[in-house]
Amino acid sequence: MKKYILRRAIELLIVLFIVSIIAFLLIRLAPGDPAQILAGEHVTQEILEEIRERYGLNKPLITQYFIWMGKVLKGDLGRSIRTNEKVLKELLYRFPNTFELSIFAIIIASLIGIFAGIISSVKRGSFIDYLTMTIALFGVSMPVFWLGIMLMLIFGVWFNILPISGRLDVGINLTRITNFILLDSLLTLNFHAFFDAIKHLILPSIALSTIPMAFIARITRSSMLDILNKDYIRTARAKGLKENIVVYRHALKNAFIPIITSVGTEFALLLGGAILTETVFAWPGIGRYIVGAVSSRDYPVVQGSIIFIAFLVCFVNLIVDILYAFIDPRIRY
Repeated sequence: MKKYILRRAIELLIVLFIVSIIAFLLIRLAPGDPAQILAGEHVTQEILEEIRERYGLNKPLITQYFIWMGKVLKGDLGRSIRTNEKVLKELLYRFPNTFELSIFAIIIASLIGIFAGIISSVKRGSFIDYLTMTIALFGVSMPVFWLGIMLMLIFGVWFNILPISGRLDVGINLTRITNFILLDSLLTLNFHAFFDAIKHLILPSIALSTIPMAFIARITRSSMLDILNKDYIRTARAKGLKENIVVYRHALKNAFIPIITSVGTEFALLLGGAILTETVFAWPGIGRYIVGAVSSRDYPVVQGSIIFIAFLVCFVNLIVDILYAFIDPRIRY
């Protein structure tokens, strides 16, 4: 196990190195001059050159890359050109909001997706099977921003029962300890803030969960169908075991490897920042932060955000791989 974790850690560093090169080059291929955006439209050439000198934008690309990577290796992702704030500080400030939203979304997606996949596999070829997979296909195909707007219109405007934007209502005071609003509200016994934060999570987490839910449902169905055709499942049924025991204790347990892989992959992607969902619901997370940085050609923010997200994805994948041994004791690294 230790050798496996060490090998994966080395692979993680290689992946992050490749991602850093791609991120560094792609942002510079995009049209627009960050110095011009920072200085404004009516500005002299001398001021533009001064800004480029200050932020190192006039140096060769290879020099800029090694200067940036030297800072990254020290834990410094640079400073935002727009706000002059440290990128890592801004990311860590917004990450709890994205994490809480991702957790709620993946819980909804997993519960409904796994249950739908099990029902669909057990009722293979029936109306329920076709209906479930059609809904799953609809969930993958439906634009998240459209669903978000529809949810806001129905539950926020027509019925006015749920908030449509932000993280907390205006006027609610909360003492920040960990910057995780749900956790901080419980630690400070501020239950008013806790339930208000839950209400703000409902609509964006539902909108964000649709695509992962559809993938998890289809993976669960496929994995369950493969297991249900095994000889030991037929033997369990021949022994007279109840169908629920056969399905949930024998079949689901052995089908869980691809399911947990799907859940882990989708969760890692959600942690990367749900750009559309966070933009539609004005959610103060990483995705919305990246949108503003791309629009203003804020190189340090975009580069730092990509490295941060790549690390999260690799780390979650490593955790999922380690979980395999606990789910299936036959797995040895």
